[in-house]
Amino acid sequence: MYGFINTCLKSLVVEKYGEEVWEKLRLQAGVQDTFLTFEVYKDEITMQLVDKACKVLGVPADMVLKEFGEYFFEFCKRSGYDHMLRTLGGNLYEFIENLDALHSYLSLSYQEMNAPSFRVEKNEDGSMHLHYYSDRRGLYHIVPGIIGAAALDFFNIEISMEIVNQTEEEERTGKKEHIVFLVTQNPVLPYEERKKYSSSPPYLADSEKQSETQLNNEDPEKAKNTIRDRGNLVCPVKKSHWKTIRGIITLGRGKLLRGFDPVYPKSLWIDTKTFCNGLPFHMVFDKEQRLAEMELSNQLERKKEELRILSKHLEEEKKKTEALLYAMLPQHVANQLKEGKRVEAGEFKECTILFSDVVTFTNICAQCEPIQIVLMLNTMYLQFDRLTTVHDVYKVETIGDAYMVVGGVPVPVSTHAERVANFALGMVIAAKGVQNPVSGNPIQIRVGIHTGPVLAGVVGEKMPRYCLFGDTVNIASRMESHGVPSKIHLSSSTYQCLKYKNFEMTERGEIEVKGKGKMHTYFLVRNKAATENEIMGRPVKDLDSGHASVQSFQEGRTETTPSSHQTVNQTQQEKDQTTAIAMKYIDGPTDAQNSLKRRNQAKNADLTGKTYDSKSYGSLHGNQHSDDAPCHPNRERAKPATEEPQIRNVRSNFCNLL
Repeated sequence: MYGFINTCLKSLVVEKYGEEVWEKLRLQAGVQDTFLTFEVYKDEITMQLVDKACKVLGVPADMVLKEFGEYFFEFCKRSGYDHMLRTLGGNLYEFIENLDALHSYLSLSYQEMNAPSFRVEKNEDGSMHLHYYSDRRGLYHIVPGIIGAAALDFFNIEISMEIVNQTEEEERTGKKEHIVFLVTQNPVLPYEERKKYSSSPPYLADSEKQSETQLNNEDPEKAKNTIRDRGNLVCPVKKSHWKTIRGIITLGRGKLLRGFDPVYPKSLWIDTKTFCNGLPFHMVFDKEQRLAEMELSNQLERKKEELRILSKHLEEEKKKTEALLYAMLPQHVANQLKEGKRVEAGEFKECTILFSDVVTFTNICAQCEPIQIVLMLNTMYLQFDRLTTVHDVYKVETIGDAYMVVGGVPVPVSTHAERVANFALGMVIAAKGVQNPVSGNPIQIRVGIHTGPVLAGVVGEKMPRYCLFGDTVNIASRMESHGVPSKIHLSSSTYQCLKYKNFEMTERGEIEVKGKGKMHTYFLVRNKAATENEIMGRPVKDLDSGHASVQSFQEGRTETTPSSHQTVNQTQQEKDQTTAIAMKYIDGPTDAQNSLKRRNQAKNADLTGKTYDSKSYGSLHGNQHSDDAPCHPNRERAKPATEEPQIRNVRSNFCNLL
C-alpha cells in the first residue's frame, strides 16, 4: 500500500487517541513513525498496525476498520481530493459506479496502486447491491465507513450496509475476495438536521424537487416547452448552472444522455498562431506532465523527511553535548559561556570543602603498570561520582589520586556540611570495594573536611574550569594531608556545623598543622540516623534496622583473605551499579542570605579594596530555601533571632589557587 494509507491511519490515532497511543501502537507493530505519500510499503505494515490498534484500544477489528473508512473519506477531502470526489456523480448510485474510473485516473499518479473494484445494482424497492472485489482479504469493513460518510456528506442521506454474501473468486490475476453488501437508505433526517447540510434555502430546494418531478413525468417535447415558458417568468427560481445542465442531461430519464456521443479531436482545427492570438494566456501540458509533477512532489516530500530526521539527530547530539558540558561546569555558568557572557566571580559566605587521596599511592604507582593504576582510579572515581549525585555536592576536580568536592557551591544550601559528611562516609565505604593492584587488599583513603567562605569563578578561556579561591581551600587540603588512613578528619568549624546533626564524632585534640600552627580537630565516625543503603544511594531494604553498625570503620573489618575480598568487591560493584537514589535533605536560607536580608542587601567591603554588591552574586546562588538551624561554625548553638548575626570579613587571597 502507498504511504498515504498509513499516514491516514496515523492521523486517525493521533487525533482521536493522542500521540502516546500512537507511539505505543507503533512500537508494538515495529514500524517507523512517518510514511512518504508516494512510497509503496508492504501490506503487512498496514495489517500489523490495524491488528495492534485492536489490541491497544480494545476494539473489534470491524469497528476499527469502519471508523478508519469514515476518517479516510475526511482525510481525502482534506488532502485536496474534495472537488474530484464531488464530480463522481449526482447521487449515491452514480458515485459508486464511478469509483473504478476514479481509481483508473489516480493510477496515473500512483502507478503501483492495487485498488479494489466496485459494481452496483439497483433493486425495485430502492435498495442497492454493492459488489466489492479486492485482492486483500479482511479489509471489507472499510467500505461501509467510506460509503456511509460520502452518502451523508455529499447527498445528505443516511444508509445502512449489511453483508449478504461473501465468496472467493478465481480470476486471471489470482483469487479475489467478493463481498456483496445490501445498501438501504435510512429514514430521512429531520428538517433541522437536513438544513444543516444543505447549502440552498429550503424553498428553493422544494421548488427544484417539484420541477424535477414534473419534468420527469412529461414528454421531452413538453418538457422543453415548459423550460422555455419558465424562462419568460418575471421572477424565475434561480438554479445553479450545474443543476441546470444535470436537469437537461437527465431529461426523459436518461434518454438524452444515452443519445450523446462525445468527440475528442486528435488535433486542433486551428493553427498554433491563431490559437495563441485568441488565447494569449494559456498553459500547455504534454502526456508526461502529470507524472513529472508527482515525481517532483515525491522528491520534495523525501527531502522534507530527510530534513526532519537530520533535525531530530541534531537535537539528540545537542543534548549529548550539553550533558557533557554540564558535567564539566555548573549549568548556569555553562549557559552564560555559551551566550558569550562574562562569568562574574561569586563570594560564598559559607561552604564545606572535602579533599581525599589514596594512602601510599606513590608506592602503588612504582610497583604497577600504568593501566592498572588507571583501572583502579577509574573504578574508585565512578563510585565517587555516583555519590555526588546521591548527596548533590559539586565535584570540583581530580588531580591524580586527589578528589575534591564542595557543598553549598555553586548553589548555596544550609545543609552543605551534612551533605559533604555523608558523602565522605560513602567514600570510605566505596573505597573498601576497590582493590589495591599490588597487595590485592582494599585500598585506603584519607579524607579531610573544612567549612568556611570561598570565592568561586571561572578561570581561563581554553578548557575553562570552575575554581575555588580562599584560605578555606588550604585548610581543607591540610585536613586531608594530616589525616589518618580510612578516617574522616574534621576541622573545628565543620565539627560545629555537625554537632547537633545526628553525627557521631570523636575528638582528636590539638595537632600541628603546616602553615597554620596548632588546630583542634575531630574524626567523623558515622551517621546515627541513616543506613548504609541510604548513604550509598541504594534501594532501602526492609531488613535494614538500626544504625549502630552501618558506618563502622574499624580496621578489624578489613582483615580478610584476598579471595574473599574479590567476592566482596564483585558484590559491592553489583550493588553500586543500580540507579542512584538521592538522599533527602531539608534546606533553608543560609546564614549569609539571612544577613543580607536583615541588612537590606548592603554592600560588603572586600579587604582587597573592591566592593561587591550582593545582587551580583544572584546568578551563582540559584534557588534558595529556608532552614531552622543554619550552620554557624564559630559558636556552639545558633543565637536567638533577635541578635544580629556576626558578619565575618575573610581575606580572599587570589594567590591561593589550587
